[in-house]
Formats: sequence, structure tokens, C-alpha cells
Amino acid sequence: MMSLEIILFIASILFGIVLYWRESKTNKVYRFFNKLFYSKELQMKSDSNKGFVYQQSFLMRLVYIAVLFLLGIVIVRFLIPIDLATLSLFASGIFGTLVGTYLANLVFKSSEVLDEKGDSFVDAVKDTVEKGKEYIKDLEAKDTKALEEAKKEIKKEPEVPKKSARQRLKDKGHL
Repeated sequence: MMSLEIILFIASILFGIVLYWRESKTNKVYRFFNKLFYSKELQMKSDSNKGFVYQQSFLMRLVYIAVLFLLGIVIVRFLIPIDLATLSLFASGIFGTLVGTYLANLVFKSSEVLDEKGDSFVDAVKDTVEKGKEYIKDLEAKDTKALEEAKKEIKKEPEVPKKSARQRLKDKGHL
């Protein structure tokens, strides 16, 4: 049963993505129900893109998706008399569809941002690459200077170790 829930969860994520994408392209079904339920003064404007899940708040999105799944479960119960539509499948389907709509929203928003600010991103990446190259050159220059200084220190004569205070006292005969 758990594998069926996982399969339904993944399928519902994909369903949520497709549902969000379809409503971003056209909202004819939402417009139909809007005209059916509201008077002429209260109907949505013709330039509005709002749909059941597209440009909706979380709570309304949750309500519309839950109603959609309830209708689906009722249809499945009449078509297939086997008890497949359990509460856990219902919950994982709703949650997966919600996750899918938010994933699709994230993809749409990020693609819009990339389209608007794509040139500035390219410039920022080029600047970062140039700064990185300069930093590496600076590190290489510092490394060669440090290496030359170390070689000079190695070439110098090692100093003769001085006698310790104890040894000097022994030489004077005090110890």
C-alpha cells in the first residue's frame, strides 16, 4: 500500500505541474464558472489570468484541489467497487498536487527573472570569473615571492647553537 501512495504522490506532483501550466496558458474553465456563479458586476475582468490554482492564495488553491480530488474519488467509487480510495491516498494526492503547483510556480517565476535579468546575470558571472582569475594570479605571485624568500633563508649559514645557561654555569664551575 505504501508503494501505491508513493506512486500516487509522484503522479500528483506531475499533475499539479501540468494543472498549473495549463491554467497559466488559458483559464477558460475558471471563467465559465465565474460567469455562472457571479452577476455581471462581480465577474472577473477580461484581462485577469486568475484560475483555480494559477494566481490563487494557498487556502483557495487547497479548497479547489480538494474538491477536484473529492469528485475524482466519487467517480472512482462508482466505476470501481473495490475500496481503493482511502484517506491516505486522498491526502497524498492533494498534498502532491499542491507541491506540484508550487514547484511549477517556482519554475515560472525563476524563468521570468532570468528573462528579465539575464544580461545582468551574464555580466555578474563574467565579472566574478575575471576577479577569480586576478585572485589566482595574485596568489601565484605571492607564492613565488614566498618561495624565493625561503630559498634565501636556506642559503644563509646556520647559526652555531649557543650554550644553555646551565651549560655556561657548569663551564664556570658553579654547578
